[in-house]
Amino acid sequence: MRKSLAAALILLGSGAAAEPPPMLGLPADCILGETCFIQQYVDFDPGPGASDFMCEGLSYDGHRGTDFGLTSMRAMRAGVPVIAAAPGRVRGIRDGMRDRYYTDDMAAELEGKDCGNGVAIRHEGGWETQYCHLRQGSVRVEAGQRVERGDVLGLIGLSGRTQFPHVHLTLRREGEVVDPFDPDGQITCGAPSEETLWLDAPEYRPGGLLSAGFSTAVPSFDDIKEGIAGRSDLAPDAPALVAWGYAFGGRAGDVMEIRIMGPAGEVFSHSATLDKAQAQFFRAGGRRTPSGGWEPGSYSAEISLNRDGAVVDSIRAPLTIR
Repeated sequence: MRKSLAAALILLGSGAAAEPPPMLGLPADCILGETCFIQQYVDFDPGPGASDFMCEGLSYDGHRGTDFGLTSMRAMRAGVPVIAAAPGRVRGIRDGMRDRYYTDDMAAELEGKDCGNGVAIRHEGGWETQYCHLRQGSVRVEAGQRVERGDVLGLIGLSGRTQFPHVHLTLRREGEVVDPFDPDGQITCGAPSEETLWLDAPEYRPGGLLSAGFSTAVPSFDDIKEGIAGRSDLAPDAPALVAWGYAFGGRAGDVMEIRIMGPAGEVFSHSATLDKAQAQFFRAGGRRTPSGGWEPGSYSAEISLNRDGAVVDSIRAPLTIR
């Protein structure tokens, strides 16, 4: 991978590449760090391992793009537009593939269609962007159509080979993958490239919290991923008060801190340590209802993801006991 990225930039510096590379905007109409998160980057490890441009682990072996993920399936169904990152002409599209979580028994069915529903756009100078995993029936452009930066191409979906709703953006130069975060492909750990192909380079986050909430029992992971696990209010006689946090980019040794605060102060606190790296995970903890029930008023779940003694990310979710 490292060699192919370097080759792409050698082409860029040759006489055959008079056109400058396209400068990219975000490929989705969302707010980074709030309604969407970059959960995977281009893999720079030439072997069977995986390493992103920061020499961290937000990638997987052979990953060839940047994944802008949503917080839940509910958010996907509400509709989040995929937009052209740069002006160009549509080279091709695919639509009609179902939105569903990938499982290993789908490998043969998806042969050559891992991208799912998608759009490929040609740009000047031999550059191309590809947008994958769009929602079934959402593609709004046609082959040969001219598009401008920000034009809607479709909606974020769950088609193809994917485990969470997102748009996968791949940038290529003459068929070679280029990471817009490190376009020369020369990785120096601890000193990332200052030159990117983003109009406004997204901040690198080495993991983070997607959502948090309250429930009356430890929720299922399916309900959390669907976006239906959280409660905004409960009765005083609710059987228990449980807070949970949903995160990405976890590493072995990371600690999720869970605190429940109530009208009179701390109600509950707990810490859970990860024993292995996990692309997505959740942790939960809480208390059974005390005798006499919960005191009415405002409560909050305060969740933090900690690494090597420092806070990677934190999130807060409110609750009212009526």
